[in-house]
Amino acid sequence: MNNLPSLTGAIYTNYRLTLQVLRGRWFYLFASFLIMSGAGATYLFGVYSPDIKTTLGYDQTTLNLIGFFKDVGSSVGVISGLTAELLPPWCLLLIGAAVNFTGYFMIWLSVTSRIAEPRVWHVCMYMCIAANAQNFENTSVLTTTLRNFPENRGVVLGLLKGFTGLSGAILAQIYLAVYGDEHSKDVILLIAWLPAVLSVVFVYTIREIDGVKVKEVDELRVFYQFLYVSIVLALVIMGITIAQKMADFSPASYAGGCAVVCCLLFAPLFISIKQELEVLKKSNQERIRVCEVRLENLDDIHDHDLDQDQEEKSRLCCYESIFLNKPKRGEDYSILQALLSVDMVILYVATFCGLGTSFTAVDNLGQIGESLGYPRKSISTFVSLLSIWNYFGRIFSGFVSEHLLIKYKFPRPLMMTLVLFMSCIGHLLIAFPFSGSVYIASIIIGFSFGAQLPLIFAIVSELFGLKRFSTLFNCAQLGGPVGSYILNVRVTGPMYDRQALKVLERSGLDRSSVKELVCIGKECYRWSFMMLGGVCCFGALATLVLVARTREFYNGDIYSKFKEQKGVAKIEDSQLG
Repeated sequence: MNNLPSLTGAIYTNYRLTLQVLRGRWFYLFASFLIMSGAGATYLFGVYSPDIKTTLGYDQTTLNLIGFFKDVGSSVGVISGLTAELLPPWCLLLIGAAVNFTGYFMIWLSVTSRIAEPRVWHVCMYMCIAANAQNFENTSVLTTTLRNFPENRGVVLGLLKGFTGLSGAILAQIYLAVYGDEHSKDVILLIAWLPAVLSVVFVYTIREIDGVKVKEVDELRVFYQFLYVSIVLALVIMGITIAQKMADFSPASYAGGCAVVCCLLFAPLFISIKQELEVLKKSNQERIRVCEVRLENLDDIHDHDLDQDQEEKSRLCCYESIFLNKPKRGEDYSILQALLSVDMVILYVATFCGLGTSFTAVDNLGQIGESLGYPRKSISTFVSLLSIWNYFGRIFSGFVSEHLLIKYKFPRPLMMTLVLFMSCIGHLLIAFPFSGSVYIASIIIGFSFGAQLPLIFAIVSELFGLKRFSTLFNCAQLGGPVGSYILNVRVTGPMYDRQALKVLERSGLDRSSVKELVCIGKECYRWSFMMLGGVCCFGALATLVLVARTREFYNGDIYSKFKEQKGVAKIEDSQLG
């Protein structure tokens, strides 16, 4: 009985710690990492697309059409953005889980002949539905994270999108451990159920944390700890991938590699727990709650003043409010004000050229390796390398661009210019291949592809504010699927098929004599990827216009209003103390 009070106190302490961890921002961030680690299933298209082509008897143009609908689904996030304006994040995660499972499961049933052979438009619809799921996950996670960590948006965007970039390689290792390397069709089943399970498990964790979003003193240090873990994870996956290419792995070896990857994937949990322990020790919960109430009241007064201002502004005609009386850069734009601005048009052009060419390269990666005589195992290596370096690109553009911006006022649009010029080199390496050039091209294209998205999202949040960010960042990437359709479906696919027909003619055959149209040789993708390199170069030049237009804005302090809010919080805290 004497030990009862101490036991009760220990239970209460553990209970309080558990609640602190589960409700805290750092556990939220860990959950976000796991969800984003499953949100990049579209990057595995190069692994299972040959199965779709072979099983269903499609030519390259048809396969590229399916790839285009994948790009449409993954990039057209306007629906998820508008949904986020009306529904809480947990609703978006549940919708995304249902959509993801439905789309990929139907594709798996089609490829494994468990249902009647679908028409082409059925497969396109399934693929579009499945790929669109990642928009619901992205929107729910990214918008809440930027509101929970508003002063480190470049860093957190880089981390989150970095885990998305790694997801292809992570899912590939799980697939090899669960199904083995001879059942590539089953990767479709894996990406149907695993991302959906992750979204459901953390459905109530992803939310905007109540209270004042004041930057903690050591917040950036914690982000760097997450960064180091993710870099180790990427390097380990790359090492495992290279080892799998050089030696034959047994099922036990695949399982061991997957176990190492999963352990590293959960390592951020311990960082989150450690950080929440420090928060629990240093902070006075009652004082924080009082401070929150005071600030919410101030926000109510401020919102009331804003409402009065809005009533006066509503008397202006629609044309004036959209085109003539736009807010300053960095303030909150309305959706129409942002979409019809010159800055957004330039971003459309950049995403058309940058994402459009990258989507085309990713979708054709399996056929590129096949046309140049690489074995199937090497094609899987290309996909893994692209995924890993996609991660490094996202991390680089997030952390490095943030550092250069804060310390040297280096504008993010200029970083976008450099990334697009780098992408040109990757496309030209495919147009003019040599021994091992596709490995180098996979690294360059993966890096540049990954670097584009965090830069685009950060630029949108900086130029147009956070109020309508959930809709605007999805609108900003609409140029990607348009570019994918024109460059992939209308240019690259038909050029590949024409070259394949020439190969058949030289062999004395015609199209009716073969089920699958395959092109072998360096000429299959030469001219199409020369065009992609030129388009990417044009996009880089277009972003230079945005650099010139936003030079003054980036020379100032783009985080000034968040620092003002932080100052108000400190003043209130000192008065209440």
